[in-house]
Amino acid sequence: MIRNVYGVNMNANDNSVNIQPAADDGNSYHHGDLRSAALALGMERIKQLDRPDLGLRALARDLGVSATALYRHFPNKGALLDALALEGLNQLGAHQAAAAAKAGGGMEGFVEVGITYVEWSVANPALVRLIYNQVNKVDLVHGNPSKMGEAFHQLRKGIAAMMPDELSEQQRTTAALHAWSLVHGLAMLILDGQIEYDADLVRRVVTMTDFRLA
Repeated sequence: MIRNVYGVNMNANDNSVNIQPAADDGNSYHHGDLRSAALALGMERIKQLDRPDLGLRALARDLGVSATALYRHFPNKGALLDALALEGLNQLGAHQAAAAAKAGGGMEGFVEVGITYVEWSVANPALVRLIYNQVNKVDLVHGNPSKMGEAFHQLRKGIAAMMPDELSEQQRTTAALHAWSLVHGLAMLILDGQIEYDADLVRRVVTMTDFRLA
């Protein structure tokens, strides 16, 4: 799960936040939501970096607030990165859920969940690095979805929908790990430059596996 998790509730399709400081002291926001503003800007900054790193003081400066104001929401750099990693997982999960729904759910939907994982990872390399720098031992069967992030929730939901009820917990865990390993491994091979990204190849690789037999 994500260490030092802070709850994040942002629209995955619109990360825009009104971050104009109020006219009085420059340290308050029109909507009083400095935390959401910091996460929105932090996500944009992470996407522009080669390495997934971000300092609280630099982010506070970009927001036009004091570091002290930001420390009230994120007591240290690790807490900020944890919150950004969870937001990344939630954004990925939202894209996966939309892709699964468009495909009509079932096996076809779950395949789209996997393909979307690879596509999103390739489009957001620094965010993917950040997520897996911050993730610590995800429980794919019993983990709290709010702490696992929406992407892991989609993985567990897909496995539960496809697996017969009589399957054991061990079999469900194995199937989930099999599915995750496939798409994560493929994404990392692309990000590490071992293979070229090819959308058709990604689809062929993911669709050739019947996760129900894992």
